[in-house]
Amino acid sequence: MLAANGASGRVALMGVLNATPDSFSDGGAFASPKAATRRVQQILDEGADIIDIGGESTRPGAESVPAREQIRRVSAALSYSVAQGAVVSIDTASPEVADFALGEGAQIVNDVSCLADPKLADVVARHQATLIIMHSRGPMSQMAGFSKYPEDGYADVARDVADEWRKARDIATKRGVEPSRVWFDPGIGFAKNATQSVALLSRLDEFQELQAVTVVGPSRKSFIAALDGAPPAERLGGTIAACLEAAARGAHVLRVHDVLAIRQALDVRRAIDQGTMEDKLRA
Repeated sequence: MLAANGASGRVALMGVLNATPDSFSDGGAFASPKAATRRVQQILDEGADIIDIGGESTRPGAESVPAREQIRRVSAALSYSVAQGAVVSIDTASPEVADFALGEGAQIVNDVSCLADPKLADVVARHQATLIIMHSRGPMSQMAGFSKYPEDGYADVARDVADEWRKARDIATKRGVEPSRVWFDPGIGFAKNATQSVALLSRLDEFQELQAVTVVGPSRKSFIAALDGAPPAERLGGTIAACLEAAARGAHVLRVHDVLAIRQALDVRRAIDQGTMEDKLRA
């Protein structure tokens, strides 16, 4: 597990497993137990540090999925991941789903609701687990669309995101979650338009004042398509660029679909920065 203070010489990669029929980038591809476990093994083989398993789509307009159905969708991938010794994150805003997953061996709850249900923090505290609080505003069913949000929706997007996230963190810690186990995600693309998402990435270093592990998920997001209209499957180049910049500006964890490509890009960037490529070629 990543050090609680985020200190690490290597950015951690969180590989995405959407066990859903309707996620925006790969909906349905890994919905069956067999496909889901194959995807888990691929993520591990490609070098992911964390596997993020979700049974509910977070695309704009998506309706909430009952806890029982989320559990059914994620069970096979969760069991397989834990059996492989992987660090597992459960992507859910449901206390019931989180309780099940943590009881089965997951170590992290990835909450994209900005702690809309404070009882989620109670579950995390009871299991002494880690809670990723992602900044967002309102449920997915009320999101206007991909990268659609009023230009005047924030007085200052970085300051507003930090302030609203702090309020959620305060609730979590008051309910028993260890402060060092509350991680920050600025929520790229969630209740943000493309300009606001890019602004958050360019100002990511400002969030160091939160003194929290910073998780960033730019992978295949619609802000990339604002430049060229590319569909999700054709946004790898933009994803790599965003990941490299996020890492340079202080991200500790990157949530990505394309683990191998992002790891390669980060390794080359680090080798260039450290001047170690020549030594590796000689080895």
